[in-house]
Amino acid sequence: MTNENKENKQEKLSINETFPHQINSPSFKGTGIKIEPPFVNKHGVVIGDSHYASENSPLENWDTNTDPSIMAGDEWVHPTNDIGWNTSENRELLESKKKPQAYPFMHPTKDVSHGSD
Repeated sequence: MTNENKENKQEKLSINETFPHQINSPSFKGTGIKIEPPFVNKHGVVIGDSHYASENSPLENWDTNTDPSIMAGDEWVHPTNDIGWNTSENRELLESKKKPQAYPFMHPTKDVSHGSD
């Protein structure tokens, strides 16, 4: 696969700042967090491609001599395409970064519609 094809494939993982192939994946739209492309860690494993299998992965080559600690650390976690974003705590974090739907047509400290209905 050429570098150009790999880049196009990486760009297609997200649509409109979401991961549609993950049913409960949150939207990053309006949060200021940019979806990052997959990367290859020092073990030659692709992280964040949503395929969850890489021929160099210790999981694909596991045996009784494999030390599980080899898969510990940040190099195994993708900053935006990670199952951890599907937790309620991280979804709340993303929601807190979004501007209110009424923005920019709202007063920063006064609810001018209060009592008008």
